[in-house]
Amino acid sequence: MSDVDTGLEAGAQAPAFQQEVDASGLTCPLPILRAKKALAQMASGEVLRVITTDRNAIRDFQAFSRQTGNTLVAQHEADGRGVHYLQRR
Repeated sequence: MSDVDTGLEAGAQAPAFQQEVDASGLTCPLPILRAKKALAQMASGEVLRVITTDRNAIRDFQAFSRQTGNTLVAQHEADGRGVHYLQRR
């Protein structure tokens, strides 16, 4: 997979996060559902980091963010993994 620049510049530090979901090996819609469940347990303003291997996850999390109002703080893809940072609304 190629690097996708959607929030993290080369050498930039990843955002701080309070909770993490490892959805590696899961395909749509499971990574989104796991993220939704985790976000429901978090306080407003907290950040969730989601790790995925689904090749469509970059677009899926962008759409999820738009539809739910949770901010997609950053996301990147490298070495076959996507990492998504969502801030709870």
